[in-house]
Amino acid sequence: MPLDSIHQDFDIQPFAGAALGAEVLGLDLSRPLGGDDFRRLHQAHLDHHVLVFRDQRITPAQQVEFSRRFGELQIHVLRQFQLPEQPEVLIISNIRENGEPIGLGDAGHLWHSDLSYKETPSLGSMLHAQELPSEGGDTLFANQHTAYDTLPDDLKQEIDSLLAEHWYLARYEYLRQRNPWRPKLTQAQIDEVKPVRQPVVRTHPETGRRALFVSEHFTTRILGVPEARSRELLDALFQHSTRPEFIYRHQWKPHDMVFWDNRSLMHLAAGCPDHLRRKLYRTTIAGDVPF
Repeated sequence: MPLDSIHQDFDIQPFAGAALGAEVLGLDLSRPLGGDDFRRLHQAHLDHHVLVFRDQRITPAQQVEFSRRFGELQIHVLRQFQLPEQPEVLIISNIRENGEPIGLGDAGHLWHSDLSYKETPSLGSMLHAQELPSEGGDTLFANQHTAYDTLPDDLKQEIDSLLAEHWYLARYEYLRQRNPWRPKLTQAQIDEVKPVRQPVVRTHPETGRRALFVSEHFTTRILGVPEARSRELLDALFQHSTRPEFIYRHQWKPHDMVFWDNRSLMHLAAGCPDHLRRKLYRTTIAGDVPF
């Protein structure tokens, strides 16, 4: 049956009073997604930046298939945390088996946009809940279009044409000290994540909206300005970009699938008690070179 002839009845409901985000109700991602339905989801993703698909009983292969509708998938540098039968899936988990972690347990503990440290960062990420803790484990999303729009005009003028360095290793050793099981990288992995230059303010390639594109996790310095001014600017932008009024806090429910736009947002994992099991599967979609 041609995809354009397939249709599901579903609703898209923006979160009341939230800075971003919408809930997708009634859609079953284990079934084929028709062309009109896909285009509707694509537009909703651009409009709301985060889509929450409730109660998705899908396999990792089905998650990969749905993710690929939006673009080529990117493989994370920590390949030891791939799902063996589905290498496009990164395991996000604090669970240990035989004393060894099965996934990246401290993913998202600093504000960031996924893969901003790559020349071609991520378009978006999908995270599918497998096991959830009885407390904690929330994920926060901050709207970087609103963050840019609300900057003072003189600060906008100063940063509009500036570049910043992004580096995967910027806070890696800091995180390893907090979580010693975070793996030591091989030389090949280090070579894969060399520093890159990104615009401090990027333009969304599909909507044309401008957004801040710096993060405490991966941005090391602003180029072309004195070091002291770089630090002042980054400190001010980090503080401004995560103001409470820009944030949607996602409280996970079983089998949630959350799809966010890394070109529009930063996100943060709030964490949960170490003794409570948490496991999610992440796929990451390649985007465009920022401009």
